[in-house]
Amino acid sequence: MSNVKARSAPDKTLSVTGDGVNIELPLMTGTVGPEVVDIRKLYAKTGMFTYDPGFTSTASCESQITYIDGEKGELLYRGYPIEQLAEKSDFMEVAYLLLKGELPTKSEKEKFISDTTYHTMVHEQLNHFYNGFRRDAHPMAVMVGVVGALAAFYHDSTDITDPRQRMIASYRMIAKMPTLAAMAYKYSVGQPFIYPRNDLSYAANFLHMMFAVPCEEYNVSPTLERAMDVIFTLHADHEQNASTSTVRLAGSSGANPFACISAGCACLWGPAHGGANEAALLMLQEIGTPDRIPEYIARAKDRNDPFRLMGFGHRVYKNYDPRATVLRKIAHDVLDELNIKDPLFEVARELEKIALEDEYFIEKKLYPNVDFYSGITLSAMGFPTSMFTVLFAIARTVGWVSQWNEMIADPVQRIGRPRQLYTGAPKRDFLPIDKR
Repeated sequence: MSNVKARSAPDKTLSVTGDGVNIELPLMTGTVGPEVVDIRKLYAKTGMFTYDPGFTSTASCESQITYIDGEKGELLYRGYPIEQLAEKSDFMEVAYLLLKGELPTKSEKEKFISDTTYHTMVHEQLNHFYNGFRRDAHPMAVMVGVVGALAAFYHDSTDITDPRQRMIASYRMIAKMPTLAAMAYKYSVGQPFIYPRNDLSYAANFLHMMFAVPCEEYNVSPTLERAMDVIFTLHADHEQNASTSTVRLAGSSGANPFACISAGCACLWGPAHGGANEAALLMLQEIGTPDRIPEYIARAKDRNDPFRLMGFGHRVYKNYDPRATVLRKIAHDVLDELNIKDPLFEVARELEKIALEDEYFIEKKLYPNVDFYSGITLSAMGFPTSMFTVLFAIARTVGWVSQWNEMIADPVQRIGRPRQLYTGAPKRDFLPIDKR
């Protein structure tokens, strides 16, 4: 694992002067990316906090896992470009990379797959948890509950001070998430649960648990298996996003790993985060046919119109989302394999073409993001829209446990405790009810 650590920039500080304050704040530098102002002693020296809604200008931790350059449209896992990993690697190899810091050797990869596969089954009593949910419950509601409940079954891996237990818990989460997710789907459609197949790959096993039934043989298409593997790889980690920050914040209190991942699922469920691909698909369905695109482009430009083009632009990327480039080809492969002439895909291709040529979108850098193509790809593969965020959670579990492990091992990590700018009533005296 890399041992590069953040360091103070040689002889570099940021001077803060004004309103009776004159201090020098040290600058820190990483391997890539902007310099960071170390404000840990700002309050002690000035009695002031910083104000940063959404923490968009605040580095909440030091990490060696994932790096994003939004201006360049670059995503790196442990230094490796996402395009290279999606093309040349597979999800389990990427999982090892994120969790342990380096790409595995052949023997290391085989052992990692074997050790992880050992944990694919879940405790049989967990089956009864599903009966407590309504059949029409959203799968993410089910996932938040059953993932958190794992802590009630696996007591031997909840001691976060023990590195071995932390790693066992990590393996368990990576292995069991597809099983729990497929069970949530099967429960919703009234089909029997399908047990894991440890002779299949991670992606193929998930597809088999999702779509197989006991009464007939189900063979996983290599094209769909590859598509599922790439989708998992593209979503495995994404720096300090909302759900990852939630996992870290929950973990900073010493909460067990299953509770932390459940918290991550709850955050991911939000439509502005994990639900964005579903929103993009619904938008394409609303547009319907390519000839209606100009109408919706005009509506998107109208500030007085509530309509928004979903799947374009990104909070971080100010260039083409590198994951969208990979997923565009995967979408073509899936639709060709299934021989689907889906009008939604024609709308997507034409909308992408217009948006990339339209001055309005170019000026605002509203490029297609990963959600633009993932929704239609998953829909073509047979996944209902309610499962889209669940698939996201399966993939992101690898990033979550990697970030959680890194946080627990960080000697400077403290319990999360953001400050605030208070604008409520000042101190005042209580009045009896008859005098109010």
